[in-house]
Amino acid sequence: MSQVHLLGFPRIGAKRELKFLLEQYWRSDVSEQALQHGVRELRQRHWLLQKGAGVDLSPVGDFSLYDHVLDAQILVGAIPPRFGFDAAKLSLAQYFELARGNASQHALEMTKWFDTNYHYLVPEWHANTTFAANPAPLLAQVAEAQALGLKAKPVLVGPLTLLWLGKCKGTDFDRLSLLPALLRSYQALLGALNDAKVDWVQLDEPILALDLPAEWLAAFHNVYQTLADTPLKLLLATYFGSVAEHADLLHSLPLAGVHLDLVRAPEQLATLLQGWPQGRVLSAGLIDGRNIWRNNLSATLASAENLRQQLGEQLWLAPSCSLLHTPVDLAQEVQLDVDLKSWLAFAVQKLNELKLLKRGLLQGRDNISNELAASDFASQQRRQHPRIHRADVSARLATLPADSDRRHSPYPARAAAQAAWLKLPLLPTTTIGSFPQTAEIRSARAAFKRGELDAAAYQQAMKAEIELVIRKQEALGIDVLVHGEAERNDMVEYFGEQLAGFAFTEYGWVQSYGSRCVKPPLIFGDVARPQAMTVAWSVYAQSLTPRPVKGMLTGPVTILQWSFVRDDLPRSEVCRQIALAINDEVLDLENAGIKVIQIDEPAVREGLPLKRADWDAYLAWAGEAFRLSCARVDDSTQIHTHMCYSEFGDILPAIAALDADVITIETSRSDMALLRDFASFAYPNEIGPGVYDIHSPRIPAEHELEKLLSKALDVIPAQRLWVNPDCGLKTRGWPEAEAALQRMVTVTQCLRSKLATTV
Repeated sequence: MSQVHLLGFPRIGAKRELKFLLEQYWRSDVSEQALQHGVRELRQRHWLLQKGAGVDLSPVGDFSLYDHVLDAQILVGAIPPRFGFDAAKLSLAQYFELARGNASQHALEMTKWFDTNYHYLVPEWHANTTFAANPAPLLAQVAEAQALGLKAKPVLVGPLTLLWLGKCKGTDFDRLSLLPALLRSYQALLGALNDAKVDWVQLDEPILALDLPAEWLAAFHNVYQTLADTPLKLLLATYFGSVAEHADLLHSLPLAGVHLDLVRAPEQLATLLQGWPQGRVLSAGLIDGRNIWRNNLSATLASAENLRQQLGEQLWLAPSCSLLHTPVDLAQEVQLDVDLKSWLAFAVQKLNELKLLKRGLLQGRDNISNELAASDFASQQRRQHPRIHRADVSARLATLPADSDRRHSPYPARAAAQAAWLKLPLLPTTTIGSFPQTAEIRSARAAFKRGELDAAAYQQAMKAEIELVIRKQEALGIDVLVHGEAERNDMVEYFGEQLAGFAFTEYGWVQSYGSRCVKPPLIFGDVARPQAMTVAWSVYAQSLTPRPVKGMLTGPVTILQWSFVRDDLPRSEVCRQIALAINDEVLDLENAGIKVIQIDEPAVREGLPLKRADWDAYLAWAGEAFRLSCARVDDSTQIHTHMCYSEFGDILPAIAALDADVITIETSRSDMALLRDFASFAYPNEIGPGVYDIHSPRIPAEHELEKLLSKALDVIPAQRLWVNPDCGLKTRGWPEAEAALQRMVTVTQCLRSKLATTV
């Protein structure tokens, strides 16, 4: 019988239970025992949801206290030796130190999981890295699931993907040299799972959707021939793109099943079905695991029916990828517009869609005729709804003049005009935008939303916070200030709430990393800016100080990437709509006297297609959108942008083509390694490499900051170098933020003095 299974389920809980448990534990408000009890309860609740929805094989091992790639490192016994921890005896406190750092060691580097907004912790590989299987954490979860009567399907990051995702440390070497030892660890893990009486194991190899070197592709033969010795049935899971070019390779591997993402890449199916091995399961990813739009069940069932004619019982039904990237349950959304809600499906609703597809497949369309009719009606209503399309937005895009995305003058002329009025010292200091979002700020915002605080009182509370932030920055000696963003809930949600074409949920949270969750807006229609969004707050902040205060905006690509985006228009067109709305805000800020404006674009790299053949087209429209957002400003207005936790080395020409006057980037966790790429490329504009990691509670020592800045000065001329943290300080407390910034300023001032004596 065709089976329904999941590649993974959201961890955080419908009301962010995991987030609150973790943060209570980190504050020592709850014990380790209480944390583990709460986590176990949440995990089991998710499994029982799946069981109730008719899921035949439930994923086990997809649940993580912080990150599944970190968990994989622990399972194979390969945590970084610099911490001095034993993976087999790892305490909970040590687990979180790997993720968050401690007094002597910075945390594992963090970067984006393929082209998603989820961040994973990067493995550190040394030429002498050793591996030792540590199956106990996974076996405990398998036993938990089996005790609930579930058929458990353990989920592991595949060995080649795990190797690929890591970085070489120390001397440079070929990561594939570690493969034999790593494979022995995987064999031991599979042996332990076999003893635990599981039938299927899912091995995730999403790197197959990338442009892999030939030697990595060749390694798949050895890896899966070796792992095939186990009596377990192995399901190799690919997702996020097409693997059609690897059809011959996949057909040749001794696998019991292969999962394909048929939402992102439906075109790959025809190629892969040719020569499909007899008796092999095809797990068809027919439900979108990365977006929230309701499935067109009639069309999807037709595809499933066609597949079943060819594959019979070897067809399994699944989401396209893990549901980690979707919110948990739409049923909680009691405030959403009724029409809009009828177009949506969160993780729990996607389980029901799979259940209906299976019923329709096995029992016939008539058995789900009412559900098919409801799906058809929702699809038709969404296409024709009057809130979707705006003639004024379409006309504005259609009549944009040529070169409308270009600044008046090249960077050198702009830099001279900006220096003339800014009069900044060498190595100017700034921060990335946000300051601590205290309990008082959150309480005032919540009271305002509930109607318990009127607009005047709320504005006064936020103004008091802005003045506090300005005064603290002045006292610290920071050169270019920010207003702290006290009034903002999230860097995308805040803007989406004020733009036409966006809608918002109450509980539509997804995990970004660890306990950090974001609530992406829903872009359902054409985007426009009805009125100014930030001008009043920025003008007030600037009125408090003679120092320049940055206007703070989120860029069009990031707003696009960090939203659930409509699927009835090309993403490039939606992005251009957002860019024009942001440009309206930029020009209003400039007209109001705000002459330093930061347009954050941390998501440019994550939006990059997985296949290089598709890069140029994406980078062209993404770059145009950013430039459109700051078009027509005066040469003397300084445009900043910020990017973090991504690899930029292979797209530096496109980053330079954004033509921002100043770019700030995350570099502290990687020990300024990223700057080598900027130096080799000879990046032409100003740059602020982050000198300390704001995602860790530790306060950097002065010698650490001096070391990082010295490395930066080796590759970036002092006249074009800025000093700043890695990212915004929203998640930090005031004591640690002030202490870290004071050290940053102190070290910068010392370096200025040294540089002055050498000129």
